[in-house]
Amino acid sequence: MGTGRVALVLLLATALLQALLAAPAEGLVRIPLKKRPADGNGGLHDARRRGFLGGSSNAAAAALNKAEAEEEGDIVALKNYLNAQYYGEIGIGTPQQRFTVIFDTGSSNLWVPSSKCYLSMACYFHERYKAGQSNSYKKNGKPASIRYGTGAISGYFSLDSVKIGDVVVSNQDFIEATREPGITFMVAKFDGILGLGFKEISVGAAVPVWYNMVKQGLVDDPVFSFWFNRHAGEGQGGEIVFGGIDPNHYKGNHTYVPVTRKGYWQFDMGDVLIGGKSTGFCASGCAAIADSGTSLLTGPTAIITQINEKIGAAGVVSQECKAVVSQYGQRIIDQLLAETHPSKICSSVGLCTFDGAHGVSSAGIRSVVDDEAGESNGLFNEAMCNACEMAVVWIQNQLAQNQTQDLVLQYINQLCERLPSPMGESSVDCNRVASMPDIAFTIGGRKFTLKPEQYILKEGEGPAAQCISGFTAMDIPPPRGPLWILGDIFMGAYHTVFDYGNLKVGFAEAA
Repeated sequence: MGTGRVALVLLLATALLQALLAAPAEGLVRIPLKKRPADGNGGLHDARRRGFLGGSSNAAAAALNKAEAEEEGDIVALKNYLNAQYYGEIGIGTPQQRFTVIFDTGSSNLWVPSSKCYLSMACYFHERYKAGQSNSYKKNGKPASIRYGTGAISGYFSLDSVKIGDVVVSNQDFIEATREPGITFMVAKFDGILGLGFKEISVGAAVPVWYNMVKQGLVDDPVFSFWFNRHAGEGQGGEIVFGGIDPNHYKGNHTYVPVTRKGYWQFDMGDVLIGGKSTGFCASGCAAIADSGTSLLTGPTAIITQINEKIGAAGVVSQECKAVVSQYGQRIIDQLLAETHPSKICSSVGLCTFDGAHGVSSAGIRSVVDDEAGESNGLFNEAMCNACEMAVVWIQNQLAQNQTQDLVLQYINQLCERLPSPMGESSVDCNRVASMPDIAFTIGGRKFTLKPEQYILKEGEGPAAQCISGFTAMDIPPPRGPLWILGDIFMGAYHTVFDYGNLKVGFAEAA
């Protein structure tokens, strides 16, 4: 989910899930992640969560899986609806109070609703922690608040034991949420969130649950791994393994890349390819994070728009974008051909103010004109600056492919029509999914390809079916960005290992 992230992904609030715990084996803590069909009237807005795949299809493997399920606990196979929202069960306190939580690698705190949450409707729809009923509860009381990309909570810290699978973490700081404003958490079937990010982004400097699992010797190896089932109706919803890796969950070998910045599980990513062709956007490198708390896959608007254009995803028509192409397109082309540095072009045409490293909207520069013109003028300037910067990226890419100038401008106008809607989602024609191009991401020198059936989310069947692009735009400026968020769309296709001991992330084809 990502503490402090702004406007992350629309949480696909139609598909929220249940989970049960299974017993550990040989130092592994297995958390089966379950999927639940979406509520019929949920729509495709405000949701972010997970999915995954389930084992071999032959009879012997099925029998083995059944035997393991009977040995490890009550693992229930639920239907896969939209491949969104996966959560598991934990226990807090003595005796144990059960909660369903999102295991979120994009944040670092554990929180659940408090019995003292009186003013937020969301709390009345979920299990609430009752401190007075726990013999192991210890008072803390320090206030805390967390803002996610799609919602916020506030409350105070408490201390208690936390049970995950069959291991019990002692003296764990967590947040009792006394306020959960808005609809995001009200419609969610999960109660809270268990963050698996680094302590650097932990609110209140609380030690994350995972750190205590390692420190207290509850796992053999400082590694955890995710397996998401993206196949409707096939087995359990998914599994997170604390302390190791299940070889039945992947094919081949993992490709590992080092964590480049602690906080999120961030690493370097290379070129993005559409149908095998380079987009050029990340040819010199981009930053990415693996985030189990995000349903879709997010990236900079300039490249997400190109992807959505290629797959025929229809978003909102941006008049600012078309205005930039009409008024400044030729000047941008001329400057690129004259080898003007791309980052300086929008400032040279008067749409942005160049700060030496990145274009900055002139709306960010206070002036008498801005004060007199009002806020609307500033927002317009910002939109024009952003549109210009995107146009430069697109035009540069097309010129590199030796396109004529007329064709370049026509293509850029088409891209303008594919800009995502304000909520970030873009729809596609379900009948065209089979003909859509593969989208590949270069990580550790290897291309990780997503096929159309992996990056398109389908809701419903027959004429009433709706198909949604799994790509949504989010612009994070330097020095933190551009930043890609590889959510469940990517992690469902590629089994993901989070190696805390060696500070690296690994990906292998899911099995």
